[in-house]
Amino acid sequence: MSSAPTPIGVFDSGVGGLSVLRALRLQLPAQPIIYLADQARVPYGPRPLEEVRRFSEAMARFLLEQGAGIIVVACNTASAAALQPLRKAFPHIPFVGMEPAVKPAAETTQTGVVGVLATPATFQGALYASVVERFAQGVTILQDTCPGLVNAIEDGQLQSAHTRAILEQALLPMLAHGIDTVVLGCTHYPFVIPLIQQITGPAVRVIDPAPAVARQVERVLLQHGQPAQTAAPVQPRILTTGDPTTLQAMLPALLGESLPVEGVTVPIA
Repeated sequence: MSSAPTPIGVFDSGVGGLSVLRALRLQLPAQPIIYLADQARVPYGPRPLEEVRRFSEAMARFLLEQGAGIIVVACNTASAAALQPLRKAFPHIPFVGMEPAVKPAAETTQTGVVGVLATPATFQGALYASVVERFAQGVTILQDTCPGLVNAIEDGQLQSAHTRAILEQALLPMLAHGIDTVVLGCTHYPFVIPLIQQITGPAVRVIDPAPAVARQVERVLLQHGQPAQTAAPVQPRILTTGDPTTLQAMLPALLGESLPVEGVTVPIA
């Protein structure tokens, strides 16, 4: 007799983690997923790391109360600030976080120049510094925080002139320095990959970390005795601390389908 599938809890500051949810549903279609967007406090990127840690612990606790058995920190900022503290706070719960995909970029670059787009908090975190130190020796890493890009994506501006201007300001200097790879170090950014590719052209590879995260979640589930699911696909629960009608209106553009959205309140300690 097979055990019930373990619900996956996923959280982000806003809609960015939906790029990870999208990959999880492709990888594990029959696994129940609870997605929590902390849109009342978006964006996390410019906030102090300690504040992001408090928010992240509250989001994780809420998802565990909703029945999640594994937590995906689908936010690079929260992963940088809080992944290790979360593992200490909830030692019996597996956590999967986001790590900027510098390693595959460094391994495959032909020009030796890689661009990384991420939030200030991600660049400040020890996780990013460790990845660069371990895997990017001999590679030139160009960084940009893309100010305003998360807010533009939260507003649904996936193809606007404003969004394009933010990306051009980040990418054109990098292109002038010879990048051949762009690492997306924020889960919001995969939603503007078409715009990024318009700016960079086909010769530049854009790395979306979400599929690798989904594969890691599957490995963790198997390690914890969760069999691969063969049942029919299940719809995720979508929760937000912000306005549910606004998020629901964005889902067709972000996920390709319309789903109900629940408004929730998550107390912050």
